[in-house]
Amino acid sequence: FACERVSAMVQEYQSPVRVYKHPFELVMAAYLRRFPKCPLIPVFVDSEIISESQSKDGSTLVTERRCVIDIDAPRLLKRMAGVDYLYFIQKNTLNRRDRTLHIEVHNETFSNRVFVRECCNYTVHPESEDWTCFEQTASLDIKSFFGFESTAEKIAMKQYASSIKKGKEIIEYYLRELEEEGVTYIPRWAPPAVSGTAAGRLQLLPPSTARAIRVNSAENGLDSKDPACPTELVAGSPDDKLDADYIRRYLGDLTPLQESCLIRLRQWLQENQKGKIPKDQHVLRFLRARDFNLDKARELLCQSLTWRKQHQVDFMLDTWERPQLLQDYYTGGWHHHDRDGRPLYVLRLGQMDTKGLVRALGEEVLLRQVLSINEEGLRRCEENTRVYGRPISCWTCLVDLEGLNMRHLWRPGVKALLRIIEVVEANYPETLGRLLILRAPRVFPVLWTLVSPLIHENTRKKFLVYAGNDYQGPGGLVDYIDKEIIPDFLAGDCMCDIPEGGMVPKSLYRTAEELESEENRLLTDSIYKSASIFKGAPYEMMIEITEASSVITWDFDVSKGDVIFNIYHSKRASQPPKKDTLGAHAITSLGAVNAQLIDRSWVLGQDYSMVEKALTCREGESVQGSHVTRWPGFYILQWRFHSSPACSASSLPRVDDVLASLQVSSHKCKIMYYTEVLASHDFR
Repeated sequence: FACERVSAMVQEYQSPVRVYKHPFELVMAAYLRRFPKCPLIPVFVDSEIISESQSKDGSTLVTERRCVIDIDAPRLLKRMAGVDYLYFIQKNTLNRRDRTLHIEVHNETFSNRVFVRECCNYTVHPESEDWTCFEQTASLDIKSFFGFESTAEKIAMKQYASSIKKGKEIIEYYLRELEEEGVTYIPRWAPPAVSGTAAGRLQLLPPSTARAIRVNSAENGLDSKDPACPTELVAGSPDDKLDADYIRRYLGDLTPLQESCLIRLRQWLQENQKGKIPKDQHVLRFLRARDFNLDKARELLCQSLTWRKQHQVDFMLDTWERPQLLQDYYTGGWHHHDRDGRPLYVLRLGQMDTKGLVRALGEEVLLRQVLSINEEGLRRCEENTRVYGRPISCWTCLVDLEGLNMRHLWRPGVKALLRIIEVVEANYPETLGRLLILRAPRVFPVLWTLVSPLIHENTRKKFLVYAGNDYQGPGGLVDYIDKEIIPDFLAGDCMCDIPEGGMVPKSLYRTAEELESEENRLLTDSIYKSASIFKGAPYEMMIEITEASSVITWDFDVSKGDVIFNIYHSKRASQPPKKDTLGAHAITSLGAVNAQLIDRSWVLGQDYSMVEKALTCREGESVQGSHVTRWPGFYILQWRFHSSPACSASSLPRVDDVLASLQVSSHKCKIMYYTEVLASHDFR
């Protein structure tokens, strides 16, 4: 095997703390019944003691065993490996004085190819001397295995996960067996009264001395993991262990390997993360979002923590007050819970003026609104977990699309929605348990085509869409929400305190400069750009198109003056004006006013051509449109000052006009614009 492939296939496991509500000595008696063989573990064929030693006072007993394991592997693989059984060496160190058992295991078979290491500890519960804790760690490092490294790894991890799951069940089985035999108490070890009288092996007292074991419950104060004081730890806190009962009660049923991923990621955060560490429920969401791939989940979580710190998200949301306009026109709110106890959020998207909200409030405010909704959702999940006594880690969202039409497909609004979805997906994964979309109109598939690519596949699987009145009756809304809390606007009997929405008055719209002046921006740039147009100095922007049939879309508002909008095409790019030519006329500020892209020497019809009919736009108008390009090349979008026909014959700037425009404020127009280029198959 000189040319055999060598691979670094390392798997690690860290268990939660498993608690037996029995004294250490009784658990040890149950543990010893697993040897030399255990019928409850079919793969555990046999074991033999190969060495044993004890301290003089009998407090410490060291036992070394060779264990025989029959791995459930394909017969062909066993034949290729040349073995039927695997041999492991187990070294147990029992300290009766400290009431601990330390177990170390390593493989004897294939030790030059595969490294298996396991470490287990039985200790006394720190809060109850009558309880026993169990923890284990393990690692699997396959250097080479006859070209079947991946197969061997999968078999080993499957087998190990199965044995972990059975481990606690087996101890509890033997504890019940002891109880049936009348053994419910074993005295603690004590130093020998007379020299030479060793304590010896564990001796069980006769049944006549049995007594009942006091079992304390979580209500007696031993459960320190109450989410009323949620586990949001300061880095370096010694409280870095999770017990299995806490995980099951507050986080849900996880496989042993999933538990291991959670514990290892949490430990890594405590060792490396400065400041607050996310709550266990939230750490688990990032693991689920990446299918418990520890490295990918850690990367996603670290990026989110950096984002929160960089933008002071916690402080921002704590101090943020929703603007009155948002309270009046944002048609969403929390509304009771679904049948599974998940918080229910209702959004009447069809009644919302998305363009008005974006123009009047800006993306920043809408993003903060969405983030505050998610933070409130996390809080409600914790609260419902306490109320219902089971893990609730996500919420249900009901979206009513009654009233949705083409105005909701306004491109800047969709763009803003996509950007917000990106932020939420990156920082609040696995928070949406179910999305109920009701009364979806015919235009919905178009919106879905635009939005769905940015939504993770795991999230898309949670979407349920109902057209028209399909949500009514069996198989509809009543399957997920109690009839008593169905909102009145969905033909239910429950009043829903959500704003009715309506059109945001244009008088409340803000300028691009106002929107861009927001402090502590969460988004790096604004969708809208602003531009000033002077008499004789139009505003122009160039778009290079490499593929014919691409679609140029635009949306602009004329906030001051009247403008004429044109689109031109040229096969060549224009050269920016040279500073020295302008300097000769002492108008160095011209380039700062507007750079002209249509060269003065160009001839219309020869060097460039008009591809859309000129459009006159009045002050206060909103204009949306698109152009399907016929040829590759350079397309110039131009907005120019609208004046009398005699003055507007030429689109080229004249120095005299520019000088006049700098002195006469009435010869100035302002626009807010947005443009985007789409491939033909993406345009709807």
